Amino acid sequence: MSLFADPRWGEALSHLPDYLGNHVRVSLAALALGLAVSLPLAILTRNRPAPRAVLLALASIVQTVPGLALLALFYPLLLLAASLTLAWFGISFSAFGFLPAMLALALYSMLPVLRNGITGLNGIDPALIEAAKGVGMTARQSLIMVELPLALPVMMAGIRTAAVWVIGTATLSTPIGQTSLGNYIFAGLQTQNWVFVLFGCFASALLALAVDQLLGLIESGLRQRSRLPAALGGIGIAALVLATLVPTMGRSSQSYVVGAKTFAEQYVLSALLRDRLQAAGLSATARSGLGSSVIFGALKAGDIDLYVDYSGTLWANQLDRTDIKPRAELLAELKTALAKDNITLLGELGFENAYALVMPKKRAEALGIRTIVDLAAHAPMLSIAGDYEFFSRPEWAALQKSYGLSFRAQRQMQPDFMYAAVASGEVDVIAGYTSDGLIAKYDLAVLDDPRHAIPPYDAILLLAPKRAGDERLRAALEPLLGKIDIATMREANLRASGNDANSSPDAVAKWLWEKVGKR
Repeated sequence: MSLFADPRWGEALSHLPDYLGNHVRVSLAALALGLAVSLPLAILTRNRPAPRAVLLALASIVQTVPGLALLALFYPLLLLAASLTLAWFGISFSAFGFLPAMLALALYSMLPVLRNGITGLNGIDPALIEAAKGVGMTARQSLIMVELPLALPVMMAGIRTAAVWVIGTATLSTPIGQTSLGNYIFAGLQTQNWVFVLFGCFASALLALAVDQLLGLIESGLRQRSRLPAALGGIGIAALVLATLVPTMGRSSQSYVVGAKTFAEQYVLSALLRDRLQAAGLSATARSGLGSSVIFGALKAGDIDLYVDYSGTLWANQLDRTDIKPRAELLAELKTALAKDNITLLGELGFENAYALVMPKKRAEALGIRTIVDLAAHAPMLSIAGDYEFFSRPEWAALQKSYGLSFRAQRQMQPDFMYAAVASGEVDVIAGYTSDGLIAKYDLAVLDDPRHAIPPYDAILLLAPKRAGDERLRAALEPLLGKIDIATMREANLRASGNDANSSPDAVAKWLWEKVGKR
């Protein structure tokens, strides 16, 4: 079947109004905020060399920070600010999604606007400014009536550059909870849905091109002193904003938000939870692709209502515990600790998805490696790969401490790519996941952990504080508790790693319910 005949294009198109609308809103809000800050600063510092140099240097430094890192940094900062305003003034705000994305993107927009603003103002012929003074204009009148109109074409060039940067970088705002065209890309990469990846890239590129051309019309009108092109550009941008707002005006507000982290299993489980809520007559939507720390903070703050986490992740990352306890005891302590923050541990789904060190069976047999103790002796000659957060997690520190692991090289890569990399010999060992169906697909061996450095990782369902007493929600979710065993989840994950219409999270979630709903 041809790629462009793939039915997943229709699925991608169905998400476009939501993803595009949110992408346009956060991009234009960030650009407007960036302009509101940058243009006055450009005017104030244009004739002050020292402040101007400092300002441009700071804006340049911002550009050196990777976009995803800048977006992620704003989330904890705003969480802290929200907690302080609540404690001091009784006023809180959401640090999730739109606000951190808008602020980070606004910072990204500032450098081209500042540079072009200063260049445009300083490039005006001094004789024209003297002439303005000669006819009795004040400095303010000269700025508004002479300097700004002459500098506007140069300023518009900077605004066009900023707009393209902002629209492109906005695709990285998905992990902090802002819906955008990046949802296609993150979901596609995690589930190997290349149709979604291509659709997201094309849509983002076309949006950036369209906005650039509309701003170009405004710039052309300013250069030619012609109102028509400038008016057409302005009308085009207004029409674009209106087109993205209309689909959401008639949409009912979603009562429940189901969160999901950044890997395929989470996409499938969030789709399953959403479907169960909708089947019970509850309005629900999924918010996917969230980072581990972001999703827990969002639940605690009430920005999402429920999600599936793993006991070992919460034990190590949220409670900062390094001791390993038996499964039942760990779950009991975890439930008590979460209750202090009014978070409800509703129950276990029935399977465990733990970190595990994994390597090809044939290679492990050839080297006589069955456990991590055996691996430690060979580690200095081997390379290891993990996901983007594994090597900074407490589990990796615990493994190193318990077994004295020291590898020749370590690499970070997208989770699904790790399995293909270890199977092909590009790396020798990976930090995989015990519920992943790719372990069987690539004939890999999971190494035993005799010293129990890695804690239990039962999949558990968490509810936000505001949903603690929600009986309808509990009733809709309880049929899932204890019903998903490890074999079923591995098969679901293997299906989700395919590359056809039946491998989408929605399709796999429906298959999963058919399997567990009968138990």
